[in-house]
Amino acid sequence: MPQNEGPQHEGFEDELGAILRRTGDGFAADDRRELVEGGLRRGRRRLFRRRLAMTGGVLALVAVGVGGAYGGSLLPLGADAPNTSVAAPPRPTATTDPVPGRQKPGDATIPVKDIAAALKTNTPDGAWQFDNLDGKGQSVTGVFDDGNGKAAVSVGLFRAGNGEAGEDQVACPDKVAVPYDRCVEGKEADGSRIMVLQGYEYPDKREETKQWRAVLLTQDGFLIDASEYNAAAEKGAPISRENPPFTLTQLKELVTAPDWGPLFAQLPQYVDRSGGAGGPGSGTGKGGPDGQDTPPRHVEPSGDAVRSTLRSLLPKGLKVTDKGGEGQYAYVVVDDGKGKSLVQINVQPNMSDVAGDLFGSGEVTTLPDGRRVKLTQQPGEKGGEGVVWWTADTMTPEGFRVVVSAFNAGTQHEAATRAEPALTMRQLKAIALSAKWQKLPMK
Repeated sequence: MPQNEGPQHEGFEDELGAILRRTGDGFAADDRRELVEGGLRRGRRRLFRRRLAMTGGVLALVAVGVGGAYGGSLLPLGADAPNTSVAAPPRPTATTDPVPGRQKPGDATIPVKDIAAALKTNTPDGAWQFDNLDGKGQSVTGVFDDGNGKAAVSVGLFRAGNGEAGEDQVACPDKVAVPYDRCVEGKEADGSRIMVLQGYEYPDKREETKQWRAVLLTQDGFLIDASEYNAAAEKGAPISRENPPFTLTQLKELVTAPDWGPLFAQLPQYVDRSGGAGGPGSGTGKGGPDGQDTPPRHVEPSGDAVRSTLRSLLPKGLKVTDKGGEGQYAYVVVDDGKGKSLVQINVQPNMSDVAGDLFGSGEVTTLPDGRRVKLTQQPGEKGGEGVVWWTADTMTPEGFRVVVSAFNAGTQHEAATRAEPALTMRQLKAIALSAKWQKLPMK
C-alpha cells in the first residue's frame, strides 16, 4: 500500500458518494452462556440501557458504535477511563459477534499474530506494537507510529450472517443523532457493502480523540471492522497527532484486502446446545433443518408506523424540518417559528422486567388504568450549550413503554436555539399516553 497520500478526502469519497442513512439498531451481547441459554431478563436489561440511551443523549455511542466496535471497543481503555457508564451497556469481549441472533458466543481460535500480519501487510510502513500476539481470538489491537505520532489501531472479524442486521453496520449514522465530519458508504464490485466514517471517540467533544473507522460486510455474511485514532489509546491518552494515520482510501484498502478471507474461515460456526453447527444462512430458527436453536424473536413496532404516528400526534402549528429513526425509535425536528426543537420517541413492548429501574424513583404518577407516568426536566447530556431535555415516560401494567423527549435545539450536540422545547410537558405526556401506540403493527 502507498504511503500517506495527498488530501484526506480524495479518491474514496469520489468513488462511493456520501449517503446519509439511518442509525443501526444492533447491540453487542457478551459471551456469557446464560444470556444465550435463558438469561433473557439480563439481556433485556442491557437492551433497555441502550434503548434508554436512544431516548436520551447517547445514541451516538451506543447504536452506531462510534465509541468502538458496535458499542464495545476492541481497544484497551486508558488507565483513567472507566469500563462502563450509565450511557452505554457493558463492553463486550472481542470474541462475540456484533449482530444479535447471528453468531452465538464461542471461542474464536484465530492466532492474533495472523490478524496482526494481515494488518501490517495492508497498511503503510511504520513501527507497530501489538497486544497479545501469542494469543488467539478474532481481533487485534496495536499502536502504530509512522514518525508523526503514535496512533491506536484495531481490527475485528465477525460473522454477521445475511440480512438487515448486518447491513445496518455499514450504514452511515443519522447526523441528527451522531455528529461526525464525514461518512461515505457504498457497494464494491463483488457485492460487498462498505462504510467509512470520520468521527470522534466522544462525538460531543470534538476537540478530543478522533476515530476514523471502516466496516466491510461481505456477500457471504462476514464483517471486518477497522478503527484508528489520533492518540496512542482509545481513551485516557493525550492527543499525539492531528489526524489518525491512514487516509480514507487506505482504510478502504485495508478492509477490502484479500488477506482476511482465510481468517474469516477460521471464525467459529454457529453452535447450538445439542452440538449442531452451521454458517451464514444455515438455519433460521428452532427446529430448522440443521437443528439450530436461535434466540427468541425480538418484537418491536414497525418503524414506518412509529414515525407516521408521532407526526400525527404533534400539536398544530409545528413545521417538521427533519425526520428519521428506525424500528421502535423515531424523531422529528420541528419549528414553530421560534427555533428548531428535536422531538424523539421510543415505543417498547415487553419492558416489565425493567419497570423498577425506570419508575423506582422520582415523581411517578399511577393512572386509574394502572399506567405509570414519570415526567422529568433536566439539562441535555450531549454537550450542546444551554440544551434542556424534557421527557414523559409511560408504561402499562403489561410492560408496554412509550417515552417521548423534546429538546430546545435541533440536535442534542449543538447549542440551544430557543429557551424551551417546542412542546410543553403536558403535550409530551399526551403524546406518550395516546391509545394509538398500542395499536401499532408489530414485527
